[in-house]
Amino acid sequence: MKILLVCVLGCAVMLLAGAEADQAENAKNDQTERSNLVKRYTLNHRGWSRINGRYFYFVNSPRTWVQAEKHCQALGANLASVRNLQEILWLQKLIFVATHSYKEAWIGGSDAEQEGTWLWSDGTRFTYSYWCRGEPNNSNRRQNCLQINHKGSKCWDDLECYVRRPFVCVKRRC
Repeated sequence: MKILLVCVLGCAVMLLAGAEADQAENAKNDQTERSNLVKRYTLNHRGWSRINGRYFYFVNSPRTWVQAEKHCQALGANLASVRNLQEILWLQKLIFVATHSYKEAWIGGSDAEQEGTWLWSDGTRFTYSYWCRGEPNNSNRRQNCLQINHKGSKCWDDLECYVRRPFVCVKRRC
């Protein structure tokens, strides 16, 4: 009877150890598949996402507005300009997918050159906006740079350019 009990317990331990090893192997294979998928996407698109014939890239590394623009320029791009509501929604999704939240982030709008005259850093015309109610307000006369995803409505806000935010770049070709 004792021998039978020892045999049953031994078999149970072996089955559990085998199942655990199978789970570990499956997890390793799943991780490898995910890693390969990320590599394929990154290698094929180099991290840039296409919308409306332009390529956007989210950088989740907080920088000042000027540092962010310089970083984008080093990539052959500028901070993102926005042409319509579809692009705003798409940029919000890009940020959400990368961060699992609607982080406030820099895009390329600025009125530093002339107060109240908003320009895009990529030189395109500022024909569309999605300002929060009461914005831009140029609080303290130093808010000259544009952030998106402000407050619950995820609208635009003018902010001091020295604040560090993640940012979105845009370029015409990849």
